[in-house]
Amino acid sequence: MNIPRINNQIKAKEVRLISENGTNLGVFPFEKALQYAKERHLDLIEVSRNAVPPVCKVMDFGKYLYQQKKKAKGKRKKQKKGRLKNVRISPRIAKHDLETKANLVKKFLSKGYRVRIEMFLKGRERALSEFAKERLEDFLKKISTEMEIKREGEIKKNPRGIEIIIGKK
Repeated sequence: MNIPRINNQIKAKEVRLISENGTNLGVFPFEKALQYAKERHLDLIEVSRNAVPPVCKVMDFGKYLYQQKKKAKGKRKKQKKGRLKNVRISPRIAKHDLETKANLVKKFLSKGYRVRIEMFLKGRERALSEFAKERLEDFLKKISTEMEIKREGEIKKNPRGIEIIIGKK
């Protein structure tokens, strides 16, 4: 957070003054604006230093910092984080378990998430990566019969197995 200049830290000769209740009082010389703030036992805070003349508001500095922190916290809350969900399957997964995972993937896609489907290969399964790719393709076909999916790249092979990222069209 950028801490604004207050009171005597302000370097402008003229400032646009905003009162404590939010009304624009107009352009004042800096000394008059500072005197106006001190008469009310408040601080003169430079809100916009890039404006010509800079905009200054008369208010309690502690209250101003509190409002800025609340505003920043609200912005962080609204950010969309973790828009990628992971689903792990294995090549020897049972038919019913595969259907359960497919339903889970459909639920994630309908909520707007992208889904990384990972198929871990253990031991000798790594030698049968083509079989695993076929199983993954079958899984994707099962999902795409009920919902249009968009592949974000091809099936990638990594040291532990294979993976693909999909999204809803």
